[in-house]
Amino acid sequence: MTYCIAMVLDKGLVFMSDTRTNAGVDNISTFQKMFTWETPGERCITLMTAGNLATTQAVCSMLDERTKAHDDRAPSLLAAPSMFQAAQIVAGTLREVIDGQAQVGMRADASFNATIIMGGQIQGGPPRLFLIYPEGNFIEAGDDTPFFQVGETKYGRPILVRAYDQSMSFEKAVKLMLVSFDSTVKANLSVGLPFDLQTYERDSLRRGYTGRIEADDPYYNKISNDWGEALKSALDSLPDFSF
Repeated sequence: MTYCIAMVLDKGLVFMSDTRTNAGVDNISTFQKMFTWETPGERCITLMTAGNLATTQAVCSMLDERTKAHDDRAPSLLAAPSMFQAAQIVAGTLREVIDGQAQVGMRADASFNATIIMGGQIQGGPPRLFLIYPEGNFIEAGDDTPFFQVGETKYGRPILVRAYDQSMSFEKAVKLMLVSFDSTVKANLSVGLPFDLQTYERDSLRRGYTGRIEADDPYYNKISNDWGEALKSALDSLPDFSF
């Protein structure tokens, strides 16, 4: 399975994805789920993928090939005039791949499905964040929904809902994301380290910090241990139930 989060902040955008894929408890692999296309000083577009691995890899490969083809019949992310039109390109490519796979053998749409988070900025417009569905439609993040999750979303959502603040720094946003990821990892074996992390600073038009958080990362392990202790302490501080 997968877990990915992207947030809209006053400062820009921040993305985090896990890297685990599995087809059973004895077949666990690591695959990148975060991909970026950029023309520094002009645009930066990042995708995070969840769902069928063959589908998501095909979509990203087609998008990458089309950035090199210069073919008007297959529009490129590096030529889209706006983030909205870039989202239309990604949505159309996702639907194209799903439809193509579903025609082979027995039809089973659900097994080929995938969901994509896409965010970034193109010169002349603001940073924007979209959630793209396998049907080829999409929604945009706004004041009421300032972050998106895909994959195993339920375990890590409560802390995001309670603690997210659009004015927070990248550093605090990453801390919040790691707590959300840690809660998910503890509850579901299909999500696991390492985690990929990327920031995008508003109007920079180039990717910001990019890195990978491994299982032995000291900061992640401190966050994991301290959060567990903080939860226990908070529970103990609450009044006991009376019969």
